[in-house]
Amino acid sequence: MHRCLLALIAFLFFQSVLAQTPSTGLRGLVKSTAGDALPYAAVVVRKSAADDRPTGTITNSEGRYDIALAPGAYTITFQSLGFQNVQKTVEISNDYKVLDVTLTEQALRLAEVQAKAGKEDPAYTIMRRAIAKSRFHQLQVQRFKARVYTKSTITITDLPFGAESLFRKQLKEAERDANFKVGVPILNETVSEVTFQQPNIYRQRVIANRNSQGDFLSPSQFYNVSFYSPTVAGAVSPLSPKAFGYYKFEYQGTFRENGPDGRPVEVSKIQVIPRQYGEGVFRGTIFIIENTWAIYSLQLETVSSLGISFTIRNLCSPIKGVWMPTNQRYSGAGSYLGVKGNAQYVRNLTFNEFVINPAFVEDIEVVDEKKAQPAQTLSKGDIKGQQFDNLVQKQKEFSTKNLRQMMKEYEKQEKQTRKKQGADVTVVRDDSLVIDTLARQRSTAFWDSLRSVPLTSDERISYRKNDSLRVIRTGDKTKIDSLNKAGNPSAKKTKPITIGKLLMGNTWYPSKPTSLSYTGPLSQLNYNTVEGYTAELGLLLRYRPRVDSVNRFVKIPLSEWSVGGTARYQFGRQNLIGYGQAGYRHKATRIDLTGGRYLFQYNPDNPISPALNGITTLLFERNFMKLYQKDFANLTVTATPFQSRVTLTGSLEYAQRTELENFKENIKPLIDWRNRTYTPNRPVNEELASTAFPVHSLVTLNLTASARLGATEYTIRNGRRTARRDNDAPLLTLNYRKGMGVNSADPVSYDFVQATLAHSFELGIRSRLSYQVSAGSFLNDKKLYFPDFKHFAGNEFFLQQGDPVSVFRLLPYYQYSTGKRFAEGHLLGEFRQLVLTQLTVLRLLGLKENVFVHYLATPASRNYTEVGYGLDGLIPQVLPFFRVEVISQWQDAQYKGLGFRIGTTLKFGRQ
Repeated sequence: MHRCLLALIAFLFFQSVLAQTPSTGLRGLVKSTAGDALPYAAVVVRKSAADDRPTGTITNSEGRYDIALAPGAYTITFQSLGFQNVQKTVEISNDYKVLDVTLTEQALRLAEVQAKAGKEDPAYTIMRRAIAKSRFHQLQVQRFKARVYTKSTITITDLPFGAESLFRKQLKEAERDANFKVGVPILNETVSEVTFQQPNIYRQRVIANRNSQGDFLSPSQFYNVSFYSPTVAGAVSPLSPKAFGYYKFEYQGTFRENGPDGRPVEVSKIQVIPRQYGEGVFRGTIFIIENTWAIYSLQLETVSSLGISFTIRNLCSPIKGVWMPTNQRYSGAGSYLGVKGNAQYVRNLTFNEFVINPAFVEDIEVVDEKKAQPAQTLSKGDIKGQQFDNLVQKQKEFSTKNLRQMMKEYEKQEKQTRKKQGADVTVVRDDSLVIDTLARQRSTAFWDSLRSVPLTSDERISYRKNDSLRVIRTGDKTKIDSLNKAGNPSAKKTKPITIGKLLMGNTWYPSKPTSLSYTGPLSQLNYNTVEGYTAELGLLLRYRPRVDSVNRFVKIPLSEWSVGGTARYQFGRQNLIGYGQAGYRHKATRIDLTGGRYLFQYNPDNPISPALNGITTLLFERNFMKLYQKDFANLTVTATPFQSRVTLTGSLEYAQRTELENFKENIKPLIDWRNRTYTPNRPVNEELASTAFPVHSLVTLNLTASARLGATEYTIRNGRRTARRDNDAPLLTLNYRKGMGVNSADPVSYDFVQATLAHSFELGIRSRLSYQVSAGSFLNDKKLYFPDFKHFAGNEFFLQQGDPVSVFRLLPYYQYSTGKRFAEGHLLGEFRQLVLTQLTVLRLLGLKENVFVHYLATPASRNYTEVGYGLDGLIPQVLPFFRVEVISQWQDAQYKGLGFRIGTTLKFGRQ
């Protein structure tokens, strides 16, 4: 009885679902007068001319469209960039209606203000008014909800030279198992529900996702952005207040279109011409609606830092009188690391809810004061403290200057209001992405009811092949699981321990809150002249009992316990050393306890990594790393209060320090270089005749505080707060270190203080200036040894490693370390366009030029200075993250020599 009742309920449920899925609609082909199919044309559907929340679709790459509609009368508008709109009235009855449409190319007429010789191009007065009103258009929408359909295809067209023959077997397996093949598109479809709330909140919930290769999403830096913003994906918008510094504009003509309400609109076509094309700017065409100065459509192209070209096409439709981008198309093509490919992204928005900002209900007229003065001009005093809507009610016409001032005053008042209400005004963007648990399990019927763009024949084939592969994979997995359960009911899904994992390391997850990380000996195999060859084994157990779930894909641990240890065997000294560690973290506070015996570089910032030193020692007979032994116990507490704006660190350490020599004399290198020999492990220093020290014990107190001087803007992604690098405030760091001897006839006694100020800010688009200045002194230098000195980030190898701002390029590691006082300064300018990059072809390859200066003053350094020039993108589009540098050395304003370095833009840290 119960089974029959359940069956009846299920039957009625599915009948209701099918009843809600229309079996009627409209489909057809959109083509040009030449008979060519028009891909990605917009099809806007309104129930009447007064319908202010239209639905719609777009044509696929074959020019075909398909949209499900309930029976009734509709007004259909067909749009395509560069073509005249066509409106049709259709009556949908009890089946699908076929409607093919032919679009005629847009006929432009030149306005009477066409530029004459010596006169300003009329495009400039259009763009001045559009730029002045851009912020008005951006703030006009209070909130909205929309259903967003996205379809993307990514095609790998070519692999690096020799890859297809070298990895033939792997490529065949990828084609068989993952539906991947060179030249065959990878298809991805996503249906999302997107909500927006002023000033900066975006929420996206993915309700369906399907892919022809596997399950993945294709986010885009261009998606939830507006061309009314000053920048779009890091490039200057043609509607930015700074646009005239980056672009020239040409008037191409005007055309008239009938709007959805039957009233005509005048649209001007403006050519966007960058003064210097390359990364950070656009080129192409933008269409501006006369009088409202809103974007009608656009087609713009830019190039990324990797040399990949992107083309953006937007078609807008009026939603409650506001022109919104309802049809978006993005395409990209290029190569990276020898892999060539192209991609197409299509996005269609249907608005379900749309609320206009009450302060911007009434439209206003904008007058270009360079052409004609408005009837009334406001002063700053007239605008300050006034409500925007009150000003608009009193006066409908404003100059471009007054409008910009009014918008700034409005945003200032809104920010103050939100601050009084307790909102965090330093957050400039708050995004979240949630994926529905059924998103990747939707049926074909479900997709057919939601899909805005019909599939092409090739795309259907790709999906069918992937569905077949998924069935095979699922069947194999089911069979294996069944066998495991049959043979061993208690069998668990555990990964087998292999020789590779034992040698290189691995991470296991015994339970959801627990992880065990193992470091294998080959992953940390190094060589130095103090220890010979070294190998390490490490274990670290982490336990996270509490997790804050932002959504089911992003989980942020609220607390964490950890315990572990590292063992290191020194083959040259035939000795085993190591240390243990334990830690606890809760939210923004962390406590760490470490102790044991280990070897440390004299500079605690590790100026050369063990791996790089192993290479220089074995292959170039240059043993740069200098080490001493420390038996220690260390307690460190770190806190980041005030939403991570301030970082406080304190440590207390007991240590017994021992000087070490090379593990043997006359070490034979792998390659015996003429005029080179291994140096002793004792560093050479200008202030000390000898850096030797006896075995001694001491306690060291180390306190550090860092804070931003000013408000730093942040973005939030799924609950994670990140400082915006392009708008950081200066970072001030204060450090106090005190050394106190233990059980010694001549105990260590010193006090050291240091202050550092660092800042990085944009000079212009894709150009940045970064600096760091530090100064410090030993207030008490009664007794200290060389490990207590202030050391600097030097470099003596041709490969520059670490932060390019604060690292010297040619400074010997320990020559100018000081036990007295110091001052140092670093300056790095990164320029999109300087000398060589004046040539457009070099900018398009992704090259960028740098100029830098490094300065050091100690009692012995004699105003040591480095001045250098760098070129990023050493091998464009193959190894784009390498840079080459040329550096000159100076002391007391006298030239000392020239050096060259190869570095990386990836800014690897030092270990």
